[in-house]
Amino acid sequence: MRDHRPWAAALTLLAVLVTGACSTPQAPPLRPAASDAHPDPAPTEKPPSAELQPYYHQRLEWDECGDGYQCAKLQVPLDYDKPDGERIQLSVNRLRAGNMAQRIGAILLNPGGPGGSGIAYARAATSVLSTKIRDRFDVVGFDPRGVGDSSPVRCLSTERLDAYLATDNTPDSADETKELEKSAREFADGCQAGAGRLLPHVGTVNAARDIDVLRSALGEPKLTYLGKSYGTYLGAVYADLFPKRVRALVLDGAVDPALDPVDLNLSQAKGFEVAMRAFVQDCFQQRPDCPFKARTVNGALDELAELLRRTDREPLRNSANDGRQITEAWASLGVITPLYDRRSWPALRQALSTAFKGEGTALLRMADILVDRRQDGTYSNQAEANMAINCVDGKFPQSTDAFTEAAERAAKDAPRFGESVMWGSLPCAFWPARATPAPDPLEAKGAPPILVVGTERDPATPYRWAKALAATLSSGVLLGFDGDGHTAYMTGSPCIDGHVDTYLLTAKPPPPNTRCPAII
Repeated sequence: MRDHRPWAAALTLLAVLVTGACSTPQAPPLRPAASDAHPDPAPTEKPPSAELQPYYHQRLEWDECGDGYQCAKLQVPLDYDKPDGERIQLSVNRLRAGNMAQRIGAILLNPGGPGGSGIAYARAATSVLSTKIRDRFDVVGFDPRGVGDSSPVRCLSTERLDAYLATDNTPDSADETKELEKSAREFADGCQAGAGRLLPHVGTVNAARDIDVLRSALGEPKLTYLGKSYGTYLGAVYADLFPKRVRALVLDGAVDPALDPVDLNLSQAKGFEVAMRAFVQDCFQQRPDCPFKARTVNGALDELAELLRRTDREPLRNSANDGRQITEAWASLGVITPLYDRRSWPALRQALSTAFKGEGTALLRMADILVDRRQDGTYSNQAEANMAINCVDGKFPQSTDAFTEAAERAAKDAPRFGESVMWGSLPCAFWPARATPAPDPLEAKGAPPILVVGTERDPATPYRWAKALAATLSSGVLLGFDGDGHTAYMTGSPCIDGHVDTYLLTAKPPPPNTRCPAII
């Protein structure tokens, strides 16, 4: 992901994920849209080729799929350079505007990851969008190519994915480094075996092209969009490709597209360090269940580091009896997960309290949320899609030795999380599909104002990334939040929510560098 590697989506999102996609086994013929009900694509300096016109003019066949939602399949070319070749299908859902008489249009959602399901995110519309926005817009979700129910990338069995996630990603010896490399190679080889034809085509540039096809199929002359975390990168790529087709884009929890993968990982690991420090400081503020013996922030952070080292030597107890050992890798993921949302800090205090006593089940359950491991032990394909998209989006080091150097640097700058975050991308060193990054810089020249939202103590997408993206986009407008947790909109700040809602309704942003105060 371009947020937390090896994977991520906000805890508040993953905790409410539900299934809601409609499935069609084969791609049916494209159905042209009725000319009296479907406008042509909006004018642009980069019109689609004649070969792409059938995709842009297709008609979505909507079926009811529960709780007021409708589901459909969008057809797109597997390879945009060969539009007459193989087609794939993307799952789409929508919830119609609450006030159809005052409907503005449709708002497209992406929750991040990459690998997060937009279908599931749209199903959580009441916690994702305000009533004002749901009244005036159709809420539209889609699973990007390679994700969820949209020609998903599959690489490993449940058992092998369990083993991969448990692999020691803070190697202390040459043998442990070799074991980590073996695990990474098996991941990459499994993706080639399970999804080889898809791998070259699941990058963000193609996903952005898919969004434009979907915009047209929905009958929208211009795009209204809410993207969080990695979804900000997807939105920025879209705006750079199709600047004249932008109406209003909210990019919340922004990624800095100028960073190379190593610097991005390092910067993010530092973000988790900042968030952990904020959690400890809060813990000392008269929290009766604060689990640390030390009464200084540095002392408490040392206790956490010792807990993880101890778990590396002897796994924590797993009362769930599901066959997994709670290794350091699982425990680290369990610590990281609640840092995404300040409202989950009480759960982290309780989980650490039991972990210090040798019981790790609570940490394991939170790690399961982050990697989307279900209660029945199966996984969504979030982890596999995340890796597949990241590996073709960025130019990673191409050897274990190069990763070793990067991990050593990360361990110095981010001692709790640096190594594990850096090593999480190791499969990309052996990836079977070549990288196809988006153009740099992403300026989106000619686009109307684009709202970039950043949280000052965001653990996954540091605030400086939001400032960088807003500065890179030719029409970027920065909205800052003095807060904790990953992303800002609909997390409790009336100031943020008000500015975002006004922008989505009117396409007029707040003044540049507006800053919303902390929630009291």
